[in-house]
Amino acid sequence: MTQPTIVTMPGDGIGKVVLPAALKVLEHVGYEANYVPADIGWEFWCTEGNPLPQRTIDLLKEHRIGLFGAITSKPKDQALEELDPELKSQGHVYYSPIVGLRQHFNLDICIRPCQSFKGNPLNYVRRANGGIIEPDIDVVIFRQNTEGLYSGVEWTNPPDIVRAALDTHKKMASFADVPNEDLAISTRIFSRKACRRIILGAFQYANKFGYKSVTICEKPNVIRETSGMMREEAQKIAPDFPEIALWETNIDAQMMWLNKNPEDYGVIVSGNMFGDIVSDAFAGLVGGLGFANSANIGETCAVFEPTHGSAPKYEHLDPPIINPIAMLLSACLMLEHLEEIETSRRIRNAITAVIAEGKVKCYDMMKLVGGPDVLAKGAATTHEMTDAVIAKL
Repeated sequence: MTQPTIVTMPGDGIGKVVLPAALKVLEHVGYEANYVPADIGWEFWCTEGNPLPQRTIDLLKEHRIGLFGAITSKPKDQALEELDPELKSQGHVYYSPIVGLRQHFNLDICIRPCQSFKGNPLNYVRRANGGIIEPDIDVVIFRQNTEGLYSGVEWTNPPDIVRAALDTHKKMASFADVPNEDLAISTRIFSRKACRRIILGAFQYANKFGYKSVTICEKPNVIRETSGMMREEAQKIAPDFPEIALWETNIDAQMMWLNKNPEDYGVIVSGNMFGDIVSDAFAGLVGGLGFANSANIGETCAVFEPTHGSAPKYEHLDPPIINPIAMLLSACLMLEHLEEIETSRRIRNAITAVIAEGKVKCYDMMKLVGGPDVLAKGAATTHEMTDAVIAKL
């Protein structure tokens, strides 16, 4: 078979540390691919006025698979301040390149697994019957990635034509006396096609990997039209998967229940904002950012990334201290997307074995504040954690 070509995008900060760790593990597990580096991130905003150069888009269009590290984003005024002086008068506006990738390639399905590993001191525990229970959590969040509140259709001081259209809704009567310049409006837009696509993807994933339930986590009792559409489409698709239960939760109630019985859930589907919230909440139960991995999947392209930020203050620590597991698990998601299920399983099993053994722990697993002093307190470096996983392979 022809070897796949993977577009590698380290990006900013610790992305330049953890992505090489993932490539090292992929090499040692025996996965053969061609890796093509691509430019993305803050450096290219500052020097070119574009953190997502067209050359990178062209590479992803050609090869369709990307492995991504992290990016730095800053507020509009700070971004403009750091732009090359020669570019400041040319009308450049900073936009997050990962959001740009999602929108350009319509990477509408975001998959965020949240799995606890035995022996991880960061795992969620609860008290019950006078003792301590550490539940096995294995939840996969399917987050709609391109629509909803993050679609970017919003205004401060909306144009008259927008205001006129909004005023046709009877609920706008509450704002009749508010002048346009005092209004800020963000729209929550769902399309039926996108709802069907992510719900079907969630059921197919549950069927493929043995999950017993798919939960629609929205708020249809209040946000009746958009959440209602998601719920309606789920009810249409569920009968095609009779072995998988369809559950429904409201986002606010879900945030309470995930602290009561997180082990009961399998695959959860939400719109963009609620999916962001619930995935971070579940990630916090299984170790937080050092374990938070994700896939962004469209019909023609897919990009895999840890969900942590770039943490630039840690980039130049030598040796590096960042936990690479989130990046390694993102590489596993890439392998599963490419139907390399056994190769992914081997890496996951190696990670599981290292954590269960408990000899190698990065600073976050020791509940330490990051800094160069954590090594003297027994924390493993990025390289030591990576090498420990390789040894278990």
